[in-house]
Amino acid sequence: MRRDLIIAALAAGLVALVALGCVGTDSDKAKMTTLRIGYQPSTHQVAEMVSMEEGWWLADLKPFGIEEVQDFEFPSGPPEMQAMLGGSLDIAYVGAAPPISAIAQGLDAKIVAAVQKNGSDLVVRPEIEYAGPESLVGLTVATFPPGSIQDTVFRKWLQESGVDPADLDIKSMDPGAAVTAISADRVDAVFLPHPSPAIIELGGNGKVVVASGEMWPDHACCCLVVSGELMREEPELVEQIVKTHIRATEFINENPDRAAEIYAAKTNQNLTVIEQSIKSWDGAWISDPHVIIPSVTEFARVNYELGYTGGKLLEEDDLFDTSFYNRVKG
Repeated sequence: MRRDLIIAALAAGLVALVALGCVGTDSDKAKMTTLRIGYQPSTHQVAEMVSMEEGWWLADLKPFGIEEVQDFEFPSGPPEMQAMLGGSLDIAYVGAAPPISAIAQGLDAKIVAAVQKNGSDLVVRPEIEYAGPESLVGLTVATFPPGSIQDTVFRKWLQESGVDPADLDIKSMDPGAAVTAISADRVDAVFLPHPSPAIIELGGNGKVVVASGEMWPDHACCCLVVSGELMREEPELVEQIVKTHIRATEFINENPDRAAEIYAAKTNQNLTVIEQSIKSWDGAWISDPHVIIPSVTEFARVNYELGYTGGKLLEEDDLFDTSFYNRVKG
């Protein structure tokens, strides 16, 4: 009898703990109702803005229990990936290089789709006589922080051209600060994603001398990264995220003028400048992750050699999960 009373008391205590949330069960996990998206103010990532401003994110994801979609702007990829490492983002539109460093640091996430390729330019002040990469020796050049696409592409191009990056004064800057710096003659050149090159050139503060696609033909740039938890817990939701991204990518390729309007309104930038940026860049909006695998794995090798991945050389399987895209496309 005493033994029965003890067992009954223990059982009652366990029920109480579960009720208080002290002991978890599979059914305890709250259903996800808010999707948090990171992005940057670049025409590279206008697919995210189209989906947001046209209401596609919320409409497409509501059947999966999403009641709210929030997007958060970041100046560049490295701080965006730090936010994702901290658990503040569920998905991210970001350059393909920053996730490499973040995954090496322990980020539980994978690239599930491409966003675009190429699309950055080297811009020098009007009075500077550019005669190839060797003519940059001794100059001050502003670009995105170490571990970003721009930093990786620029340094690799210098090295392959026989120029030691250490012979330049390369300053890490966000796009706004870099545009201001070259306009105020505080730097000699910048290497930035669009629309910044168009803003500088149309303002008479610089001239485009090399496009990133010339430095590294068809290099991957931005991609769509999804948290590992979301992929495991909500695979059907992730499939729909990829579907919506593909829809937006097709839309902007078919309607670049409308995409320019959405971008200008979202970022409070001049529409004429954005239209010129889209016409003049060497980039292309894409969604197929298979297209960018070769250059992203090359980014991983370059970042490993630059010391950005803590001695870890990441491979395709560490960085990509193409299964969602494959299922969507059949």
